[in-house]
Amino acid sequence: MKVGLFIPCYVDALYPEAGVATYKLLKHFGVDVSYPEKQTCCGQPMGNAGFERMAKPLARKFDDMFMDFDYVVAPSASCAAYVKVFYPHILEGEHECVSSKKIMDIVEFLHDVLKISSLPGSFNHVVSVHNSCHGVRELGLSSPSELNVPQFNKIIDLLKLIDGITIKEPERKDECCGFGGMFSVEETAVSIRMGEDKIERHMATGAEYVTGPDSSCLMHMAGIAKRENKNIKFVHVSQILAAGL
Repeated sequence: MKVGLFIPCYVDALYPEAGVATYKLLKHFGVDVSYPEKQTCCGQPMGNAGFERMAKPLARKFDDMFMDFDYVVAPSASCAAYVKVFYPHILEGEHECVSSKKIMDIVEFLHDVLKISSLPGSFNHVVSVHNSCHGVRELGLSSPSELNVPQFNKIIDLLKLIDGITIKEPERKDECCGFGGMFSVEETAVSIRMGEDKIERHMATGAEYVTGPDSSCLMHMAGIAKRENKNIKFVHVSQILAAGL
């Protein structure tokens, strides 16, 4: 099994520790993983801003770069979802988009492909799980709580493998944190208020940490929490899962 590691631009620039943790997890489980060094942004910022045509060269490059891998794994639900959901449309008429069929978030890959059943190490803290919008609605990392369907959460399934951890979920667990990429820029006041509400619900669980599959959501909430002196920390789920590696 050959896996291509995709590290989104904001993870590379701001949260490289999430990328390192993802790499460690893949290596720990014996995956043949490679990191193509000439990879770039997947194009999601342009697409979300309404300039989808500007994302096409990036989508084409991404697809060519990861074409020969069995899977493409990323520590980002939103970027994985963008490749999976939007690339077939962006590249329509050029050639069949192969990367959209191979892309997976690290949680999805560990849970569904490797089906891991144990992890070393411990994380002796109370953790509240943040279900990012892309993770719930486009990747199926957890079931939408508002629907009358069997409930599941792949993030929690993996966290339960870590010794010492106490896992919590906030009230209205599927509600957006307010980041939404360009939304946080164009609707700043609404975005901040949504983030404040989300942080309060996470804190109400008694959690020391908030974790999830998207550094962008965690970044948004962490910025608000820091500015407002809220006593809560944020960490990508891959870092907790790799704590003992």
